[in-house]
Amino acid sequence: MARKTKITDCPLCKGHKKAGHALFSVDMGFGVVVVRHVPATVCDQCGAEWFSDTVAARLESIVSRARARKALVEVTTLEELPLAA
Repeated sequence: MARKTKITDCPLCKGHKKAGHALFSVDMGFGVVVVRHVPATVCDQCGAEWFSDTVAARLESIVSRARARKALVEVTTLEELPLAA
């Protein structure tokens, strides 16, 4: 009998997903953006990460601002946001 996948199971490895933090980075070709301490849902087995829509919007905004400034290196943090549920 096949095991039923729960919402808290990782779809990649079937590990357990839990609230945590991740490092997000983007290579823009002319520079890089690194965002530390990003609230995320993280698999405790394989380390896969998922971001909420709110967090993803913040990340997109950070990358857009860095791209507009043509920043070679942009390093920031999202510590002020709550952990992903």
